[in-house]
Amino acid sequence: MALKAAIVPVTPFEQNCTLLFHETSKRGVVVDPGGDLERIQAAISELGLTIDEIWLTHGHLDHAGAADALKAALGVKITGPHLADKPLLDNIAKQAASYGVAGLDNATPDRWLNEGDTVACAGVVFQVLHVPGHSPGSVIFYNTDEGLALVGDVIFQGSVGRTDLPGGNTQQLIEGIRAKVFPLGDEMVFICGHGPAGQLGVERQTNPFCGDAA
Repeated sequence: MALKAAIVPVTPFEQNCTLLFHETSKRGVVVDPGGDLERIQAAISELGLTIDEIWLTHGHLDHAGAADALKAALGVKITGPHLADKPLLDNIAKQAASYGVAGLDNATPDRWLNEGDTVACAGVVFQVLHVPGHSPGSVIFYNTDEGLALVGDVIFQGSVGRTDLPGGNTQQLIEGIRAKVFPLGDEMVFICGHGPAGQLGVERQTNPFCGDAA
């Protein structure tokens, strides 16, 4: 793989903010900066990275709560998610207050994404899929040559994203995983929003919510 990933756990929800970067050029992107801005900045500095963009997989507070602050600090643009998550992004500060989490702000993307769009990290192009169900505007980013997908909270090791939050839809999520995510290939490695990374083939065979035996 030309790209490397470093995980920075952020917020009380232990969300996997991902620093995705080229090993040689040290250029990269920040995926889902949900909070703990100083921790994210420290990791960027420690790795010696130049960040070109912020990518959002969806609009929940633990994935996007520090996006605007990081944008201002780095002078970069926010890309994603799908426009359907705008109501979530517009209400991050209010939601954070209800959870008692300080320091999270609403996020304003510079570019909304649709299925079939592409984004690039250090010249490596990722395809975009719109996979709603966990949230209306959830997207995933994948590159077949790298064998890597960034899936947000669509799927986890042994589980799937919760669907009891506003805009969630269990059937839509499961159908999206089976129709769009699993066809990316059994060898595809995924980085998810919470917990350890996984492999799609393992989830297709064993995931009790969306796998073959579900």
